Amino acid sequence: MFIDVVPRLIEMDKVSLRRNSPFSIACLPSHEHPYPSRVFPLAKPRQRPRDTVSPLAFSPISPPSSNRAPESEGLCACADGAKRGDEGRLKERPRDIAAAIPRSAHSVASHGHSHIRSTMTTYFSYPEPALREELRRIANAIVAPGKGILAADESVSTMGKRLADINVENTEENRRKYRQLLFTADKTVAENISGVILFHETLYQKADDGTPLVNLIKERGIIPGIKVDKGVVPLMGSEGESTTQGLDDLSQRCAQYKKDGCDFAKWRCVLKIGKNTPSYQGMLENANVLARYASICQMNGLVPIVEPEVLPDGDHDLDRAQKVTETVLAFVYKALNDHHVYLEGTLLKPNMVTAGQSCPKKYTPQEVAKATVVALSRTMPAAVPGVTFLSGGQSEEEASVHLDAINKSTDAKKPWALTFSYGRALQASVLRAWGGKDENVKAGQEQLMMRAKANGNASLGKYEWGSCKGFAGDAGLFIKDHAY
Repeated sequence: MFIDVVPRLIEMDKVSLRRNSPFSIACLPSHEHPYPSRVFPLAKPRQRPRDTVSPLAFSPISPPSSNRAPESEGLCACADGAKRGDEGRLKERPRDIAAAIPRSAHSVASHGHSHIRSTMTTYFSYPEPALREELRRIANAIVAPGKGILAADESVSTMGKRLADINVENTEENRRKYRQLLFTADKTVAENISGVILFHETLYQKADDGTPLVNLIKERGIIPGIKVDKGVVPLMGSEGESTTQGLDDLSQRCAQYKKDGCDFAKWRCVLKIGKNTPSYQGMLENANVLARYASICQMNGLVPIVEPEVLPDGDHDLDRAQKVTETVLAFVYKALNDHHVYLEGTLLKPNMVTAGQSCPKKYTPQEVAKATVVALSRTMPAAVPGVTFLSGGQSEEEASVHLDAINKSTDAKKPWALTFSYGRALQASVLRAWGGKDENVKAGQEQLMMRAKANGNASLGKYEWGSCKGFAGDAGLFIKDHAY
């Protein structure tokens, strides 16, 4: 019955086959050929536009060939010009489909740049070898053993809040005096501070004697960096989430900052843990923003510090914080790879995995350390030189203790340096000791040196808990919805 019905179906649909398809696949039986296995060309296939290139045209293995099949023959091109029979059958088997797909006359190799590579679907470009080496060297210097970063990149408004806590007016002169205090500390501070993140205003300020503050930093063997994002803005269509602005003119600004003495940059994105957040939309948006920033920085000679901060606001427990952190980091590194960021020339500045500030359960430093290193080991490539943790509103002592516990942890592999990039957790005691008075500058610098030493030891897993008593004591530094 099958043999009787199928030929009639084929005959009925003959016009349709000719009209709608360039080929009739003779895989069905007929009267003449009960078991055919040929391809019958019924119409000339549509030609591909001249300016369209097949995704398979760029092969990372084979060079482009000038002996390609004519486009007019499409996938039915036959070797050695096969003759056609009375019914248009091909007398020889068609060549392999892949062999018949035309290749582009231009390949990546024809450009003559060794740093450009081809893939199946696109070109990508790493920085030149010399620039890659520079980025790698800077990144490794920042996370040198026993050293970390002083984050002094508070905006004008955030610095105003810090000064208000010690009853000092928020003026440009007072901000300059405070930054001068930090950057004129004894040169031995470089034993524990490898880099300083600056705010735009600070980069162009000068000390009392007219020396640019950035030069004072370099004289101490410390690497200057710069905050380049322009703050968080609402992510429309989300449940109170945000993204970060500042990409529009970033390349020009990075080029200028490099000329003015900076060697690395920082960009902060913020994510919140809630009932429905962070959302897929929020994580994807912030990951792509961080990746675009990182790519732009590297092309301008700046090492990008990637900061996807999961805020400690909320009552979530440690397990929830760990899972969210893992998911966020997975999004971030997927985006960094999609944008072809040179990972060896980057650093990560994440939150430590801690429970929400309102969580009723309290966790030990060892539990925080385990959750943190496990989250990193599951998501962070070993190619990245190091992690520079943010303090996230922890007290000075708490931030040092947790960093020490993380470095002592044996709960997961740790192929990266694990150190600090603290702002409040390095400066709280400094501000209180200084109090806005010139005669207290020395006392403020001593607090900075002491806290930097404590965190340097913690980055090596050698901090003695409770051994560093500062002016801020164990006071919590948490600020709800922290923005700076």
